[in-house]
Amino acid sequence: MGVEGAEDAGIYRIGEDLALVETTDIITPLVDDPFTFGRIAAANALSDVYAMGGRPVTAMNLAFFPACSLPTSVLAAILAGGSAALKEAGTCLVGGHTVDDNELKFGLAVTGLIDPARVVRNCTARPGDLIVITKPLGTGIISTAIKAEMIEPEVEAVATRWMTTLNAKAADLMVACRATAATDVTGFGFIGHACEMALGAKVSFKIELARVPVIPGVPALINDGLVPAGCYRNRQHYEPHVSGNSGDPLLPLFDPQTSGGLLITFAPDDARTFLSRAGKEGLFAACIGEVESAGGTPIVFI
Repeated sequence: MGVEGAEDAGIYRIGEDLALVETTDIITPLVDDPFTFGRIAAANALSDVYAMGGRPVTAMNLAFFPACSLPTSVLAAILAGGSAALKEAGTCLVGGHTVDDNELKFGLAVTGLIDPARVVRNCTARPGDLIVITKPLGTGIISTAIKAEMIEPEVEAVATRWMTTLNAKAADLMVACRATAATDVTGFGFIGHACEMALGAKVSFKIELARVPVIPGVPALINDGLVPAGCYRNRQHYEPHVSGNSGDPLLPLFDPQTSGGLLITFAPDDARTFLSRAGKEGLFAACIGEVESAGGTPIVFI
């Protein structure tokens, strides 16, 4: 697979029915607890493998740590959090590297395995497909509120639960239900990643705005001005690709996510099967729109 698209991870074939999935991701702290931060960073790094339909098998830590200003116990807790997420994913930690840096950052390089015939790309949605998302939005806005110490504990707890939830089960189910395309919602926000999918497939995504799930408490934080700069950058870049709505109602959809959910397209019958099985298995999933033939903007809100 070449680099001409905006795929979530690199695919390298090593056999007729086996390929490597390669990705890496590094983030700055989103929460105060270092163990939880490590879990979030690991879940975030693993997500790109899941988005391609792969199974992560090995990982390497990438830590940037201000040794002169923080005790090493903080680093130990971050690494322990990351290790806990990897254990949950059935992924082996095989090493890593630590750099003395002025700013704390942590992430992982992850290798997965996949059958080349079963790769789920982000540019292969088809007119008539239904669009499904597997986590609610708003973690970037909530993280901004956490840093400002202007967050209700219950809102922080909900966001933390979503950010530490692996996309593993949702990915297994999307492959079983024959997803036509998928990506994970991360730094470019929902609209940015939906744009990538629509532009790559030369289609339009018709989205029912009222159906797009947002974490409770996010609208109030927007009203308080707790919106990250990345949200406004995403809006500036992607708003020309959007029609049917504009302004503040869309801000959560431009919000950069960390360890966000999967954005998936299915043929209608397969989408209904996915939603039914997700409900029975206790997985969050919402159908939010449908794919149409290209015409006008890539993203259309109704």
